[in-house]
Amino acid sequence: MEKTSQLQALQASVKWRRMEMKNNDIWNIFCKVLSHQTMILAVNSSFVDPLEQFDTQLTTAEECFKNVFSMPDLETLKKRQTTPDDIQDIEELYEIILTTFENTLLILVSKDLYKLQLLREMIIWMNRETSYLQERVMNIIGRVLKFSSRKIKGRTSVDAPCMGHLATELAMLCNHDDLSIVVPSSLAIYYLLCIVKYQNEDLCAYMMMELHLPENCSCSAPFENEFVPTMFQRNNAAIAMYVGEYLPPYLLNDFVYGLLKKLCNTPLKTATKAASLLRLVLEDYGSKVTRAALIVDYIRKQLKIKLPNSIRHQLLQTVTLLTRTCPQKVVFQLLDYTFPVDSTVLEMWKAVSSEIDSSPLVLKTILTVLKGKPGQMEANITTLKRFSLGDANMMPVTAAQALCTLLSVPEYKKAAAQFFPQLLIALILQLHYNSEMNLQNVTEQCFAQEALRLLLRSSGLQQVDDDLQKADCWNQFSNVIFHHYGVYVIAKTLSEHNFTQFPETLQYLYKLSLEGPRRTEDSVTTVIFLTELLNNFFKDPFPQEFLALFRTWVNDPNPTVSKLSLQKISSMSVVINKVSNVKELILCIMESFSSKDKTVIIQAMNTLRKLLSGVNKVTYSFLCGRIASSYYLLMDHKTSSIRAMAIRHFGELLQEMNQYTWMLKPIVIKAMVPLILFLEDTEITVVRACKSTLNICAPYFKWQSSALLQDEYYHYELVVLSICNCLFNSYGNYISEIIYATLEFLKSSRSYLRKAAVILVGYLAKLGSYLLLRDEIEVMLKAMEKMLCDQDPSIKRMADFTYMLFREVANEVKDSSLKQRFRRLLSFFQFKNIPLLYSYKGREAFGSFNEIEEHVTEFKGEEPISSKSTTEPSNAT
Repeated sequence: MEKTSQLQALQASVKWRRMEMKNNDIWNIFCKVLSHQTMILAVNSSFVDPLEQFDTQLTTAEECFKNVFSMPDLETLKKRQTTPDDIQDIEELYEIILTTFENTLLILVSKDLYKLQLLREMIIWMNRETSYLQERVMNIIGRVLKFSSRKIKGRTSVDAPCMGHLATELAMLCNHDDLSIVVPSSLAIYYLLCIVKYQNEDLCAYMMMELHLPENCSCSAPFENEFVPTMFQRNNAAIAMYVGEYLPPYLLNDFVYGLLKKLCNTPLKTATKAASLLRLVLEDYGSKVTRAALIVDYIRKQLKIKLPNSIRHQLLQTVTLLTRTCPQKVVFQLLDYTFPVDSTVLEMWKAVSSEIDSSPLVLKTILTVLKGKPGQMEANITTLKRFSLGDANMMPVTAAQALCTLLSVPEYKKAAAQFFPQLLIALILQLHYNSEMNLQNVTEQCFAQEALRLLLRSSGLQQVDDDLQKADCWNQFSNVIFHHYGVYVIAKTLSEHNFTQFPETLQYLYKLSLEGPRRTEDSVTTVIFLTELLNNFFKDPFPQEFLALFRTWVNDPNPTVSKLSLQKISSMSVVINKVSNVKELILCIMESFSSKDKTVIIQAMNTLRKLLSGVNKVTYSFLCGRIASSYYLLMDHKTSSIRAMAIRHFGELLQEMNQYTWMLKPIVIKAMVPLILFLEDTEITVVRACKSTLNICAPYFKWQSSALLQDEYYHYELVVLSICNCLFNSYGNYISEIIYATLEFLKSSRSYLRKAAVILVGYLAKLGSYLLLRDEIEVMLKAMEKMLCDQDPSIKRMADFTYMLFREVANEVKDSSLKQRFRRLLSFFQFKNIPLLYSYKGREAFGSFNEIEEHVTEFKGEEPISSKSTTEPSNAT
């Protein structure tokens, strides 16, 4: 046996030695293949980084591939041989070389299916050099895939991410002109689909089902029976169907992207085949494509290159097909390009507009962006990528530009009608934002304006557009100051033409008004538009649900919204007054009296007066006390015009409700304090309002005040003395409330108020000494003690006198608490005829609101002033 083995080895050695001598080129190839195999497998067994390992193997495999498949054809090699033994030897060596290369691939993929990537690279290498043995290459690829499809059946997971790109290459080869290439390619794609089927997430479930189902169950047949390799031979429909069905989205993305590259980078004949297959896949399985944005971006880059018209048409058709299946991704990608967009993007928008079935989704997606404000990032647009370019987000402007293309398409009219209110308001807002950003410096065309006019014309409102053009509305919209009036003009013009979209527009505006916090301009535009529609379409009766909106708006954080709503309430008061729950609206208007914006307060008071002038007496009488109290709170407002208006409106309320004096007496008595004190106001309008209102209050106290206040220059101290006597004569039991209200004004930052308060509280103490309790006097003393350090010398002197007066009253009140209260009860109608205490004529007595002269009694010594000294009349002017 040993001699036989040695003999065979010797014969083999002689045989291969002879081959080396006669076919040196093939022998060298064989040696290189063995060397390459050793290197590839050695790296495969090492512990190097996987990526570095694959790169090394790929480089070596490419060199090996070139050596193997650049060999002459076997028939050519046979002709070079001289004997039958030589022919047999060359055949064996030839097959050994191919088998060695194939075995190397099988070993690699048996350990790691990721290495199937080498098959795709082999096809790329093969296509670069047509002289390679292409049929042999495809046969090897088919056998490796067949081996792999069987290998994975024992696994629970498969990692072969290259399948999408490999499927692209095989699908193209299934349409090859040479049938010898088509047959092995169809077989290869068959086994690839088998692998992909197992790669799907139901792999384990499928294998368990295959193991446990009964033998006679028809479902137990393997899925490979669903198709056969011959189905894929030059049959793009079958390829598209099964590839689209079996490839998961991430692999289908690669397949589609690969076809797109074939379309752009191959000869026209091959590109046509790729376009046909691409169209079939996208028509039925485009919804599985998740990387549409990447595809759209690639198409844009290719369109910028000079391509044959047929290829450009196929690329644009791809955009159309993607719009059909995933319109949102296409639209967002097209809106993400730098503003202003170039002609290529506009060309792609035209491709989008040719897909009519997706028009509602396209417009809805554009609306999402159109509601944003240019120049800033919007938090409500949540997507996987950042859409703004640079520091400014110009997507809303680009969206308006896109609408100019879309709304020009007649077939988009139906979709535009569906979103008419949303588009209308969004474009009106964009007009304002464009004006703020002064976009005319960037482009001479205002896309928002053009889109708005297109919307009107495509919605059957051509006459509205014509009238707005005649009114020069469109030209003026470039001015930010004009915007609010422009919104009013548009709403008014639409109303005048009784536009058919009124119901849905009103409903949308109502819904918009109920939404949460929004930008200032959004709220203002909504209020203007909605109130104008209500003003024109609802004369009587007024819808209750919209009245609820006005109740919300009058106290909106945005002062402009508050003022606009209050103005509209005022203009529609005749209609609103007839609503049953108008009192709730009146209460909301009174709440806006506390606004920090003085213009809101003024408008609120004017609106309230307008409503009260027409409200029924029952509602008025129910609210008059609360309204009077609201006016009282504004009488000390820091803004003089508000003080004057509050005082004047308070007097008007007393006149209108004079039959309810018993109801209003408490608030009137309380209001007497600011009415008296603000007679010394620095603003003549406030003084005149006080005089007028005090005359109106006279019947409440049986006081003939006209004699004292009818002249322009009156004696302030005489007025105070007269009113205080009347107060004690009629309402002595309110003295504590009056005194405490007066003491609050001693804290005022305005010197004339502190001075007037000192005088008033002095007379209250002097006239009501028998009505005061000891605790009340203590409070008065502490308050006046603080005034002794006032920065104003005249106030300090008056406070000093008043403090001494309080001390006198305190000395008189030494009885027990019970005795004091009894005396207070018996002294309601006591009237004192006392002289003037301060000899202060007041501002108006000198005919000037800038120059003040006081005549204050100066005291010497530290002893309290005697009763006599305070009762003797002083030299009053």
